[in-house]
Amino acid sequence: MLEVHKDNFEAEVLQAEGLVLVDFWGPKCESCLAVMPDVEALAEKYGDRLKFCKLNTQGNRRLAISQKVLGLPVIAFYRNGEKIDELAKDDVTKENIEAKILELLA
Repeated sequence: MLEVHKDNFEAEVLQAEGLVLVDFWGPKCESCLAVMPDVEALAEKYGDRLKFCKLNTQGNRRLAISQKVLGLPVIAFYRNGEKIDELAKDDVTKENIEAKILELLA
């Protein structure tokens, strides 16, 4: 998974072609840390069909807010630079993330 931050977010996510998943997380967010291995497993499974990125909101707070990420965890989906969907809070589970990936790839 590609680590994105305020210096490369535009190039790696907003200027990317196709589907991009961004895992917005924080080091103090237990739910974020719990789902991270699942997201990394999905990246291995689907990484040839969409781009997987993760963004630590600590130190990138303005960027997170600009993407309307106000709580954690958030899994956001972008297509050709536009945010098209997201999963937040209790909806962030491996099953829901995989279902959303399959829906958006269809």
